[in-house]
Amino acid sequence: MPDQILIVEDEALLGNELARHYRRNGWEVVVVATVGEAERLLASDEYDPLLIISDLNLPDGNGLDLLQNICKTSQNTAEWIFLTGYGEAPDAVKAMRLGAFDFLTKPADMGRLDLVIAGATRSAKAQRRISRQARHEGRRYQPESYIGQSTAAENAREMLRRLAGLPFSGLIINGETGTGKGLTAKILHHSSPRADAPFVEVNCAALPRDLLESELFGHEAGAFTGAKGKHVGLMEQASGGTLFLDEIAEMDISLQPKLLKAIEDKTIRRLGGEREIKIEVQVIAATNRDLAEEMRQGRFRQDLYHRLSVFEISLPALRQRPEDISELVLAFIDEFNALAKKKVRQVPEKIWAILEAYSWPGNVRELRNVIERAVLLSTTDALPLEWIQLQQSGCAGPSQVSAAEGDWVHLPLDGTMALDDMDRFIIETALKRHDYNVMATARALGTTRETLRYRVQKYGLLREKSRDKCS
Repeated sequence: MPDQILIVEDEALLGNELARHYRRNGWEVVVVATVGEAERLLASDEYDPLLIISDLNLPDGNGLDLLQNICKTSQNTAEWIFLTGYGEAPDAVKAMRLGAFDFLTKPADMGRLDLVIAGATRSAKAQRRISRQARHEGRRYQPESYIGQSTAAENAREMLRRLAGLPFSGLIINGETGTGKGLTAKILHHSSPRADAPFVEVNCAALPRDLLESELFGHEAGAFTGAKGKHVGLMEQASGGTLFLDEIAEMDISLQPKLLKAIEDKTIRRLGGEREIKIEVQVIAATNRDLAEEMRQGRFRQDLYHRLSVFEISLPALRQRPEDISELVLAFIDEFNALAKKKVRQVPEKIWAILEAYSWPGNVRELRNVIERAVLLSTTDALPLEWIQLQQSGCAGPSQVSAAEGDWVHLPLDGTMALDDMDRFIIETALKRHDYNVMATARALGTTRETLRYRVQKYGLLREKSRDKCS
């Protein structure tokens, strides 16, 4: 179906000329002469033009008022271009404030108009893709997306339903790794009044302090070595929407006051910048640590905790709701069948027994990985036992299935050990091997002393050294 242009023009000669020109270029064109006709057409569910070219002064009203009314009463994704014989600066300013793509004076040069139309087309199509994605995400991330019939799952889902639509400013999600904290954050965003605004996620454990500060608040060109251009920070990108701070307990204590001030004052200042930038974000934080203990140990600020903990949600571990395993397995099989065009329909009783007997230290994420592997490698309509691969590790946790031997480190790749746990185990093993000599350990691991020191501090490995000496 060809893209549609609506032309709102009371000069019949110009309207017909524009219509002929754009029909020759493959557009479907409709021409109307009044504000009333345009409003009736745009109110119809059957008509949704990509672009609208409108005169400013029309027999029964003003084109700017038409745009303002349409924006109030519908989800307008069309780009508007105004043509007028009486171009004045205040009208142009108002048009831009209302979201018009451009404001041109008559007589319009067709070459210039074609360039403007090309740009407006790209913009309108991008907006439609974003709008479609937002609607899809909104359907995908609802409280019912938190699967399970257990009491623990129902309690979590009920809390999500109660929070849906509430304009809360801060919330903390507690739960072990793999329990669905990211999914919960997306459900909260997409069921909130901010659903059409950005959802921006940052993993506080993934970046050193200086990089995390730059990512959160942005920087100006020349703010530090290597800052060649301006960078808009994640808090600024999330303005109007939701900022999801995953692994908040990993954030350096010295950066926490700046985050608190930004949330409290609703302003940020980019690194190297001089002006305050207004922001308005809903903050969701997640952690797999006990924040009360972190505060007692002086690693997390009480004032930041109290600012974020307007609401708290605690997600149960999968071992606390084993009755949900069957529903989760079937949901994951459907998901990966659709993704890989597989036709797995049966789960043998032996597999059910293995899945239900396992302790799932990696929680729902580990279960999902196991089912993904099995479905993708299946060759029949039955889930293959050989790719479940849980028997060897049984119910052991990460510390029991990882081992060091000579110059080798053995790590499980079946989802039972998180990436951070692997990282910690490798560094701790190397430190012990080199008697906690940071320079020698960094050389052995092929990294810098600064990077290693950051990870030693992050994982609290100096405390491990003290315990080793005391034992």
